[in-house]
Amino acid sequence: MKQVSYLFGEELSEVISKRYSESSLTHLVTLPASKATYENWPDWVPSTLRCALQDRGVENLFAHQARTASLAWSGQHVVVATGTSSGKSLGYQLPILSALGTDPTACALYITPTKALGSDQLTSISALLQDIPDFHPINPAPYDGDTPGEARSGIRELSRFVFTNPDMIHASMLANHPRWARVLRHLKFIVIDECHAYRGVFGANVSMVMRRLLRIAAFYGSHPTVILASATSSDPEIHASRLLGTSVIAVTEDAAPTGERTIMLWEPGFIDGAEGENGAPVRRAASTEAANIMATLIAEGARTLTFVRSRRQAEIVALRAQEELSTLGRPDFARRIASYRAGYLAEDRRKLERMLDDGSLLGVSSTNALELGIDVGGLDAVVTAGFPGTVASFWQQAGRAGRRGQGSLVVLVARDEPMDTYLVHHPEALLDKPVEAAVFDPTNPHVIRGHIYCAAVEKPLTEPEIAAFGAEKVVAELEAEGLLRHRPRGWFAVEKPATDNADELSPDVAHQQVSLRGGSGTEFMIVDISDGRLLGTIDSAKAMSQTHPGAVYLHQGESFVIDELDLEEHLVLARPELPEYTTYARSDTDIRITAAPTDEEVFDAGGGLWVANVDVQVTDRVTGYVTKLPDGTTLDATPLYLPPQVLHTRAVAYTIDPLALDAMGISPAAIPGALHAAEHAAIGMLPLLATCDRWDIGGVSTALHPDTGLPTVFVYDGMDGGAGFADSGFRRFAQWIEATFEVVRSCGCESGCPSCVQSPKCGNGNNPLDKAGAMKLLGALVTLLGTS
Repeated sequence: MKQVSYLFGEELSEVISKRYSESSLTHLVTLPASKATYENWPDWVPSTLRCALQDRGVENLFAHQARTASLAWSGQHVVVATGTSSGKSLGYQLPILSALGTDPTACALYITPTKALGSDQLTSISALLQDIPDFHPINPAPYDGDTPGEARSGIRELSRFVFTNPDMIHASMLANHPRWARVLRHLKFIVIDECHAYRGVFGANVSMVMRRLLRIAAFYGSHPTVILASATSSDPEIHASRLLGTSVIAVTEDAAPTGERTIMLWEPGFIDGAEGENGAPVRRAASTEAANIMATLIAEGARTLTFVRSRRQAEIVALRAQEELSTLGRPDFARRIASYRAGYLAEDRRKLERMLDDGSLLGVSSTNALELGIDVGGLDAVVTAGFPGTVASFWQQAGRAGRRGQGSLVVLVARDEPMDTYLVHHPEALLDKPVEAAVFDPTNPHVIRGHIYCAAVEKPLTEPEIAAFGAEKVVAELEAEGLLRHRPRGWFAVEKPATDNADELSPDVAHQQVSLRGGSGTEFMIVDISDGRLLGTIDSAKAMSQTHPGAVYLHQGESFVIDELDLEEHLVLARPELPEYTTYARSDTDIRITAAPTDEEVFDAGGGLWVANVDVQVTDRVTGYVTKLPDGTTLDATPLYLPPQVLHTRAVAYTIDPLALDAMGISPAAIPGALHAAEHAAIGMLPLLATCDRWDIGGVSTALHPDTGLPTVFVYDGMDGGAGFADSGFRRFAQWIEATFEVVRSCGCESGCPSCVQSPKCGNGNNPLDKAGAMKLLGALVTLLGTS
């Protein structure tokens, strides 16, 4: 049996390699299986719960499950950080169900970053409880944005195990905590599942929400034990402790068995005769290649999940896989392919999840909405269209297949850009690299401001609480602005006199004005004007670039063209149409330094190079869009006149003395193109060092910046207040630039391509770009930084 599972992935890889011989298999490795380590059941687990689990095949506990459960039962905050499909759920289910089943008043919260994962866990718990009739009624229930209004009061009154998300904790439970008094007063456990997903600004926001939740629970007299579950990550104990603001014990030794896993690193071939921007050669898109590989795997009998980077790609990959299966003579299989992404209506998501789990679907193309812990049985293969941004996410996606211990295949299809090109040709940087620590800053003043005000609305703030939040400076600012007022019982939230500022904080709307996920917090409704149905929603921060007038929009295999973007009504009107082109937004970006860096935030590398870590204001305006044919040819460019979006964030910046550039052989006329190309390449490589992907960050380069008076390159965090990515780039600047130089120098193209200096998100259409100039610049920087 071991030999069969070993051959499974490699046999499939041979089929793919033969069918797509014009592409390159750059690396193939099969990771061996591992055996399980077991421990005895804890004495405190009720016999009825143990029997119900044993009836489901859980004869013994993995060692990490038993240790997690015992620590939580003893009242210790604990984080279990083991591999995908290692059974982390049972580690928190045992203490929670044991407590809730034997104590008729005890309550628990389960918090998840995605609706799919919460739905999956709720289904599992509900089914298990049906087999334990002697337990006190627990009434597990979901409480998220999809929960009908008429059901919410019943959940607050009756459920003792509530499945929710950080957004609802913030906007509903904390904003209206007297309504939740029963749950908060008897709260024994809190589960924070997939806690590694909380990074960047989202992580900082969730950290503040959790600290506020524990504060309000204490106000009602409860001190719940928190159990966190994470994929294998660097320093999970530190991450979990930062998330809660208190100490946490980590369980990291994975005792679960694993099947053999074959990993392929794959680089698509070039399209004959196709030329991209500035005449660059064009590789087949990673999404196209992934769709073909997915179809091939399904035709060979392997149930496959394909991960893509955007909503649009989820739709496109499913359609192309269906077409490919039809050409392979399997139209019956083609009908069993679907896409899955955020923005679908709740009933559509639930139906897709059921069909994927019961085998009705043979393949699904999904955004990372299906990356986290949802238990999908029977998947044989995972295809990832482009590096997902972090090593942790790659292994999380890879772990979706082979969850029952069978052999599996994982294919990483490289996008035509620097990071992916580097990884498929340097497999050790992916497969031998420890997973990253999740980066977020719970003291980010841009994040703390809104949360501190919300905390004061919930209950007056005391001095010890302000110190625990690390918010002394923010409280002083809010007090000076008249938003907080000091009284003997603490700091109270007050409402300033009415102003024209719609974003001004006030007690009645404070929670609505704090968005946890780094977007604007405002959703646009996307409506089909032919029949009035609601297709889905989109955050207003993305609406201008993805649903502008004229944009092609895909939804569950249907194609639409956007007729109108109504900014006042937050409404997008779409009409059904199937054009033979796709659209891409173009934009202009302006950046200004808003505060001088401290001595610790700037260094002189010598030779005319200065590097700084600075606060900036970024103003971005969508100026138009281009339409492209399927072969990559640009068809047309259309101007747009949309209002600007302003971002206050952090950036790593470097300036070069023009005399130094001249000494490098870069003429004044070549400076803009050299800086622009170097900026693109650096953005593509920052994810190698920071827990981000290139869509989390942006860049601006200019031959003469008004704030520095010199040629300057900025790389900034794409989230308000910053997310720690630019800070990581500053701290590891020399290593970052060396890796960037290696990618540009080793690329075989003549004048620049997406594998080195072209960017898929460039607002200026990758113009101007000077690869030769970028190589001179980056090479000189490596020498100056002393890393050569």
